[in-house]
Order: sequence, then C-alpha cells, then structure tokens
Amino acid sequence: METNHTRRLQGLRAHPVGVVLALSLGAAVSLGITRFAYALLLPVMRADLGWSYTLAGAMNTVNALGYLLGALAAPALLRRLAPGTLLLWGAVLATLFMALSGFFIEAVPLLLQRLLAGVASAVIFIAGGLMAARLGALDVGRSGLLLGLYYGGVGWGISASALLVPPVLAVAPALHGWTWAWWALAAVCALATAVLVWPVRALRGLTAPATAAGMGAGTKAVAGPAVPPAPVPLRALAPALLGYTLFGVGYIGYMTFVVALLREQGMASGTVTLFYALLGLAVVLSSRIWAGLLDRSRGGRALALLNGLLGVATLLPALTSAWPVVLASGLLFGGVFLAVVASTTALVRHNLPPAQWAGGISAFTVVFAAGQIVGPTVVGWIADGPGGLARGLVYSACALWLGALVAARQRPLALT
Repeated sequence: METNHTRRLQGLRAHPVGVVLALSLGAAVSLGITRFAYALLLPVMRADLGWSYTLAGAMNTVNALGYLLGALAAPALLRRLAPGTLLLWGAVLATLFMALSGFFIEAVPLLLQRLLAGVASAVIFIAGGLMAARLGALDVGRSGLLLGLYYGGVGWGISASALLVPPVLAVAPALHGWTWAWWALAAVCALATAVLVWPVRALRGLTAPATAAGMGAGTKAVAGPAVPPAPVPLRALAPALLGYTLFGVGYIGYMTFVVALLREQGMASGTVTLFYALLGLAVVLSSRIWAGLLDRSRGGRALALLNGLLGVATLLPALTSAWPVVLASGLLFGGVFLAVVASTTALVRHNLPPAQWAGGISAFTVVFAAGQIVGPTVVGWIADGPGGLARGLVYSACALWLGALVAARQRPLALT
C-alpha cells in the first residue's frame, strides 16, 4: 500500500519548481526585505532623526553582526528542531522585529531591532537553503536550478520593497512617516510567512540522503562510528577567504547607501523606485547566468572576476548621476552579487572532499559576515567627511577590486 510519505515524495518530484518558488519567500523575507529594504528607508530616517551617516551605517553593521550570530547558532538549532519549524519561527520573529521598528525613534532600540532581525534572517536563510538542497536531491538534474530559484527569492524581496516603500512614504503622516513603511514591510513578511506554511508541510519528513551525511546539520551516519573530518585547509584557501571578506566589506556599502546617494544627486522618487526594483529583478535572473563559469572555475578565477565586476558597478553612481549609467550599475550589481556567494560554494565543492564541505562553507560564511560588519559603518564614517557618499562608494569599489586581486591568487587544491 502506498504510504503518505511515498505520495508526498512523488508529488515533490512532480512539482518541485512550485514548491521551491514558495520556499523562496523565506529568502525574500530573510535578506530581500529584512536587510536590503533598509536602504530605501535610510534617507528619510536620517533626515527625520538627524543621524550621521556613521550611525545610519551602524544600523546595517549590527544587522550583519546579528546575521553572524544567527549563522553560528543555526547548526545547534537544527540539531534540535526540524528545518521547517526553524524556518517558520524565524519568519515569525523577523516579522515581529520589522514591526517593532515602527514604534521607536531612539537609536538604541532601533539598533537592537536590527541586531535581532539579523539573527532571525540568518536562521531563515540557512534553514530554507537546507530544505531547498534536500528538495534538489530528489531531482539531481535540476538541483542547480532549484537552488538558484530559492536564492533568487532575495531579488523578489528587494523588488517588492522598492515598489512598496515609496507609495507608503508618500501617503504617511509627515511626522515620522517612515514608521508606517516598517509596518507595511512587516505586513508583507507576515503574508510571506503564511505562504511558507505550504512548502514546509510539503517538505515535512524529507531528510538529506545518506550520501550527504556531514553536509546537512543534524544528519547522522547510517552505520558505524562517526569519523570527524580532517580540518579544513584554511591556509591553502587564504586568498579566497580574504577575497570573500573584502566582498562582504564592499558589497554591503553599496546596498546600504546607493539609494541615499541617488536621492542626494536629485534623482526623482519614481526613478529610484525603478532602479531598485530592476536591481532586484536582476538578482532573480542571475541564478543561471553564471552557472557555466562556476562549473569550470576550480580556483579563484570566478570569485576574482565577479568581485571585479561588482567594483565597476559600485563605482559608476559615484562618478555620475546619468540615468543610463546608474541603471547599468544597478543591473550589473544585481546580476552579480549573489553569484559571488555561489562561487564560494562551488570552490569548496571543487577543492575539498565531501566530508569537509560543511566546514569549508562555514569558514566562508564567517569571513563574509565579518566583512559585512565592517563595511557599513566604515563607509558611513567616510561619507560623513569630505566627498560624502560618493567617496564612500569609491572605498567600497576599492575593497571589491582588492578582493578580486587577492582571490585571483587562489589556486586549485589537490583533493585528498
């Protein structure tokens, strides 16, 4: 007799794209809204509350710190809770923290909210990624597509934020009108959380295949004693790790301040909305653009090339406010920045044995988070001095180009 579990697996194999698209709303909430929507609110919050750019950047610095804490806690949480349960609880908490931002005007509680939202966003992103990977294991031929669709949810969140925030600000009360935008974003997060219940139920009971033991948190070997993997050769991966750290430093400066720069340059609200919405759409479409490069590049070539392109995209709006150039910057940036994240996963898979994949990916996650922590505050501090935000983005571009030069020194490792 056919069991419910068997029928569920058959249904997942028949309609994996629909399930992963619904699951991608977790990525939309995690980063697309919880982190990147802040760029749209930064100009009005800074003007209303009298913030320096340093303080405005610190809001995303503590968010990145929270993301690091959440990433470090996620493995232990996944040993105690199913990834679907963790995903839903993280989405609920992220929604709550977003809503709470509308009730405070003092810097300290707002910083605390950004910290806690960062913790929740990491838990969502990691749990959702694990579920997408397990779904991909059912359809190996389309596993790359399914993972790309999940991560592409970040772009949907960016585009949704771009289309939502300006109209809300336009009709909100003059006094602290930005608070209404936080509540509107929280409402979108709540709606996405409700939709996430469906893929979580569809994927309930789906575990990583036995061959993936050691990759997914909480998995156990089928038989025999657990054999700890050899240490990850961090020294041999040092160029890629440093290049990825500098990516974290550089990209987050752009995503934090580019909207504020465009508004300072006198760009109309509708044009800024179009810019950010198209940037998000480019993120969605980028999932398959770089697949061939990532499959071919065993060393640091892919990471170096992508960092270099991001540096170009970051510098363009600092040089000119001409709309065609600014649009090219947004499309290039959106089409590249998530591919950098994918490039490090590909590098780990190409150069380390499966038993070391989890440790390798964790090492890249930690250095990435460290770069994100440094970037926004440093760019804000530079922007408070002569040259303003334009000079801050020049610094971001230089960090990305330095990361490209360092990453280019990464050579393929001999698998042991």
